[in-house]
Amino acid sequence: MRRLGLIGGISWVSTRTYYEQINRIVQRRLDRRSSAPLLIESLDFSQLYALSEEEDWLRAAAILVDSAQRLERAGAEALIIGANSMHRVFDQVEDAVNVPIFHIADVVGERMAANGAPRAALIGTSNVMTGNYYRRRLVSHGIDLLPPDTDTLAQLDTIIYDELMVGRATRHSERVLKTIITKLEQEGAKAIILASTELGLIVDVDANVLPIYDSTRIHAEYAAGWILGDG
Repeated sequence: MRRLGLIGGISWVSTRTYYEQINRIVQRRLDRRSSAPLLIESLDFSQLYALSEEEDWLRAAAILVDSAQRLERAGAEALIIGANSMHRVFDQVEDAVNVPIFHIADVVGERMAANGAPRAALIGTSNVMTGNYYRRRLVSHGIDLLPPDTDTLAQLDTIIYDELMVGRATRHSERVLKTIITKLEQEGAKAIILASTELGLIVDVDANVLPIYDSTRIHAEYAAGWILGDG
């Protein structure tokens, strides 16, 4: 198996999900005693929380570049960033290392394109939902995206930052997401992209009216495939 580096801690909840999902895939495909050769650097999320100013993003880029370079020096043969929002600094991180980094929006876009690229709505933090850096990657794979629903931005930020990223999933938030998804379907969405690595905690990906593309699950599946020699 190939050794993968995971830049995590943003949040620890999503890092746990990546670790579990990657290892379950490896276990299924090889042997129940097998586990993935992973190098994980868990960053301090308090330094990377709800960034808005350009200087904050420059600082975040420096933190992720340092992390990526440490993982490369430690022997990682490829890297992933375990957070949708931190892909805003993906290009800076990619330029700073000599190993491939698998962009979360690219692997989601590839999966959707293979399924016929249904018209989709993006659900995540306000930074991801409105940021061109993420939407542009999806559109490059032929994905037709609905404009961001500005009425839900603050509500989603509260659920993601104040609840899910500290490991709290409530029935109230489940109901809120069901309402949001229903509204998006009424507005023409044929699929939903969960573009926050924690949203799978409150959205049933496998039992929904619309197809749900969970970015965390798809990213983890791609990473596990690479570890096992796919592609």
